[in-house]
Amino acid sequence: MVMSMAHWLGEGGRFFNPHAVVREVPLMAGAHCVVIDNALADPAAMRLWAATQPFLPPVGYPYPGLVSEVPQDLSQRVAECFAAHARSALQGRRTLDVAVRLSLITTPPAELAPVQWLCHRDRFVHGRPDILFAAGVLYLFEDPALGGTSFYRPRKPPAETEQLVADSQALDAHAFSARHGWQPGYMNGSNAHFERVAQVPAAWNRMIFYDGGLFHSADVGEPARMSADALQGRLTLNSFITCRKAAT
Repeated sequence: MVMSMAHWLGEGGRFFNPHAVVREVPLMAGAHCVVIDNALADPAAMRLWAATQPFLPPVGYPYPGLVSEVPQDLSQRVAECFAAHARSALQGRRTLDVAVRLSLITTPPAELAPVQWLCHRDRFVHGRPDILFAAGVLYLFEDPALGGTSFYRPRKPPAETEQLVADSQALDAHAFSARHGWQPGYMNGSNAHFERVAQVPAAWNRMIFYDGGLFHSADVGEPARMSADALQGRLTLNSFITCRKAAT
């Protein structure tokens, strides 16, 4: 029997594993990713609960699949985990906002919009050095071949990279391909515009936190294996956390 979310969240530290293993993985100069292995106390029950939730296409952001909202209490628990294990490591000082959702990548490569062909930044805002936009991913699938997360560094001058990103948001697939030479598909490694500088493999019950202002993408090396079934597909719990940055 699957316990209710309210039951888990009412048991103090039972939801997150107090014996989780926490480490930092270097990404590039001055940046790293916090990796928490064995993050949940009962990940199998969490996945079973997720499979009972309604998944729908996202509204207002270009996620290549289906998403499901989670209870506010769960978002608060994720915020507490971030504060305990990752906020200081990522140079955050005070949490301002938290958004958490379940996600399943399902979109076939040929149906991706150009903005989904590239690595991306989460809620990236120019001119706010005082704000950290942190992101988190909890992998709730057992097959690592469904893909972890990669991090990228632009190879082109900033103005050229910004134009590429802007065009990916504004142009249709034909126009974007004609202008930049990109073809539809998930990004999976270095190319002329971006160098993959680090890759964090997926692992069952692994949670990662990182600076969402860095270019990154999910590793979808075998898109034919993506599924809308939460018990079979690339199920993740994604978090987006806005913080004040620590003074430097």
